[in-house]
Amino acid sequence: MAVLHIIYAGCRRRSWNLETAILLIAVILCLLVILQMDLQNKKSQNLQIKTTDKQNFKSEAQITSPDLFLNPAHKCERNSSASKITGFSTLPKHIQDFLFYSHCRHFPMLLNVPGKCGGPENSADVFLLLAIKSSPSNYERREVLRKTWASERLQSNMWIRTVFISGTAQGGFEKGRLNKLLELENQQNQDILQWDFEDSFFNLTLKQILFLEWMERFCPDAHFLLNGDDDIFANTDNMVHYLKGLHGNDGSKHLFVGHLIQHVGPIRVPASKYYIPVQVQKSDRYPPYCGGGGFLLSRFTSRVIYNMSHSIPLLPIDDVYMGMCLEKAGLKPVSHMGVRTAGLHLPSKNLDSYNPCYYREVLLVHRFLPHQIFIMWHEIHRKDLGCGKLRI
Repeated sequence: MAVLHIIYAGCRRRSWNLETAILLIAVILCLLVILQMDLQNKKSQNLQIKTTDKQNFKSEAQITSPDLFLNPAHKCERNSSASKITGFSTLPKHIQDFLFYSHCRHFPMLLNVPGKCGGPENSADVFLLLAIKSSPSNYERREVLRKTWASERLQSNMWIRTVFISGTAQGGFEKGRLNKLLELENQQNQDILQWDFEDSFFNLTLKQILFLEWMERFCPDAHFLLNGDDDIFANTDNMVHYLKGLHGNDGSKHLFVGHLIQHVGPIRVPASKYYIPVQVQKSDRYPPYCGGGGFLLSRFTSRVIYNMSHSIPLLPIDDVYMGMCLEKAGLKPVSHMGVRTAGLHLPSKNLDSYNPCYYREVLLVHRFLPHQIFIMWHEIHRKDLGCGKLRI
């Protein structure tokens, strides 16, 4: 009986151990299931967060309010010590103002279009970005350009996007009214970049540098850039064709083409619009540069110019300043026969300088009135336009 009791007790003990093991295995399996469900929930939450972030980014990219990153914490104060420069009191007021504020590189941004290029990560979809310098009062010019060569469109399967770059009017009630005009335009067209500095001839370089800063942040991978005034006639169809035909350059290599100007220096005549006294620039030499009415450049070159500008004092003649930045980088601008910033030069005064056959083959021509731009754009696209061989 004792032996049977021992055997029975052993069987019970093994049975209990087996039940305990089964229970432990069941508990472990439950824990594993719970952990797996928790991991799946976390992954799902992370995915939702990422999706929400993307949606928020797309939503934010469509907002036209200024980007706080570009707004300085403090207003740039004038450098009073500039008045101690020899001969300062004899200089015209606009040159004195330039010297007082030439150190200022950042101004509050009043209007922005952060989503113009689809966000920085999508900006490579933009083939040609049109950056058009425009004063606040030039409403009619901007409206005509939106309907003609600066219209945003898919041209030869390449996206063209447009921004107008502006400052503010000098002051008073008119400044407020024109700021409101640009605000209303931007609400409707989403194409205005405006900073709070005086929009003047001597601030064109500042306008240029502020735009390149904007491009670096919001549209860094756009392939090519047209930098031009709002009174040019630009054949953007031809520009896309020309840029697509560049062998081995998709915007990642140097390109700076326009109407080349070289072997010139500062104009020292005070009555000239382009007067640059020695107090602004001592050198009597300008580097080679392209006329500021309009020129084409690659994203590579625009980035180089922006980087060089950090170490080169501002010069109020904006196209010369571009040449200075290129020269410091060891790069050169190149002439293109299709860029006519000095206008067309016809072989005879008896020829019509607004014959559309002259403009069907060019890239851009400077000095057009709004109605002339509107007419010419539609004329060069006439299917029945017959042109022989014309020389310009």
